Amino acid sequence: MWQVCRKANLQSNILIKLGKKIKYMTEKDFTEALAPSEKRQSDRKKLIVDVNFEGGDATGIANTRDIGIGGLYMTTNAQLETGTPISLRMTIGGTEISLSGAVVYTDPGHGVGVRFHNISEETAELLKQELELS
Repeated sequence: MWQVCRKANLQSNILIKLGKKIKYMTEKDFTEALAPSEKRQSDRKKLIVDVNFEGGDATGIANTRDIGIGGLYMTTNAQLETGTPISLRMTIGGTEISLSGAVVYTDPGHGVGVRFHNISEETAELLKQELELS
């Protein structure tokens, strides 16, 4: 349960109650946790396709779990660090596409989140149509 508490000096603290454990976050912590650079810039939809990838010292085939115009999450055991540039190749709607991006989230042993860089208008349109995004 989230509860916003106002102090006399009007600074906010967020109270997060998890069972019997309580953690206080300052307003600065809360704002940083929701920084636009960390949030997705576009919606994602569940779509599972094979992805051939190359990034850092890793090369392989993974599966997407969800994908959008701005990025995707792929399941892989590959050790990819946040910030690693990555090249992706996959087939969407019968068309093979190549994308470049960077790893923005890692869940070691499970997968990584990738933000696309410089996506072409043609590829963006293909993704919109396939994912039924407007």
